[in-house]
Amino acid sequence: MQEYILKDDDFLVSQTDAKGIIKFANDDFCKVAGYTLEELVGKPHNVVRHPDMPKAAFKDLWETVKRGEVWTGYVKNKTKDGGYYWVYATVYPMKDPHTNETTYMSCRRKATEPEIQEAQNLYKTLR
Repeated sequence: MQEYILKDDDFLVSQTDAKGIIKFANDDFCKVAGYTLEELVGKPHNVVRHPDMPKAAFKDLWETVKRGEVWTGYVKNKTKDGGYYWVYATVYPMKDPHTNETTYMSCRRKATEPEIQEAQNLYKTLR
């Protein structure tokens, strides 16, 4: 599998509804994941979930944001062509004042090699 290493100034942003369906993705997210915006909008965000990621990490993410709190962590995602990339993600809930709908914004930046190694070591214990 080919690793895509983010550039220092890559900043991946996506927004999902309460069920994890993508409502928005910025150009950097589309470029790194290898999808067009049209291919992503309306799809579950787990379209980029890499099988190496432990379910416990996403369980913690969803439990955290559903409580109205911000979640941060390291995530290995897969690309459309079967490759992968690592990010440091910050996910936070947002409530629309007009519709009262809660959505979730995820902002991701490049993870460093030591951060990735630490995350891999932790994730081996979670599965």
